[in-house]
Amino acid sequence: MSFNNNSNSKNTTSNYRNQRTSVPKSRLIIGRKPLIEALNESTDIEKIFILKTATGDEIGTIKNLAKKRDIMVSYVPTEKLDRFTKVNHQGVVAIAGLITYQPLQGVIDLIVDKGETPLLVVLDGITDTRNMGAIARSAYGFGAHAIVVPSSNNAAITEDGIKTSAGALEKIAICRVASVQQAIDTLRLNGIIVIATSLQTETMLSDVDLKAPLAVVMGAEDTGVSNYVLKTADHLVKIPMSEHFDSLNVSVAAGIIMYETFKQRQ
Repeated sequence: MSFNNNSNSKNTTSNYRNQRTSVPKSRLIIGRKPLIEALNESTDIEKIFILKTATGDEIGTIKNLAKKRDIMVSYVPTEKLDRFTKVNHQGVVAIAGLITYQPLQGVIDLIVDKGETPLLVVLDGITDTRNMGAIARSAYGFGAHAIVVPSSNNAAITEDGIKTSAGALEKIAICRVASVQQAIDTLRLNGIIVIATSLQTETMLSDVDLKAPLAVVMGAEDTGVSNYVLKTADHLVKIPMSEHFDSLNVSVAAGIIMYETFKQRQ
């Protein structure tokens, strides 16, 4: 297809066991059969927690369905599951999503059908839900069409994140994929250019044509974009800054990139 135009203190073991999760009960899916039904009914699920020692055919079914739907699975001790609920969880608890995820290819097709030039933001290891919310706020405010979220190594979409985004996470399309690599493969097949920031490049953000079909990869708060992105991005860019400072919060950097893109497209 072609186009024209991111408490320093640790709790003691006893405190850990006694703490309750802050996830509302209405969002919890508890037990093996209820979760299998939810997965088969295409219920939006943010994350699945499975007891490390859990076995059985139903556990295998849950794992397979989660893999097919790119849903993150964490294998945890029983203390973790007991934080969610006092009832018999059968070694399985899931958190229903706050938003409905959209298929990446379907979103791209819709953008093209509307005659618009794609602008997407890919999250690569953003672990702070408030950073995710702030990035979404800038993306939506400056005309991005979608946020692409790999199913692992990224923050979950929470009430705090939606609040930080000023509701943008409920308005912009959110696409969940298995990995950053899968996202980039799909973007490339659709003729979408991939850019990312790097302190090692000499190419300034304003030197790149941001009017083209574009995906902007925003990397982890501490380490930046992954090595895979550094090796495969079409352009690595730098945000000009004072020579006495060379670091920005990832959500601030995303806002600057979104603004520059918006400005070029006017």
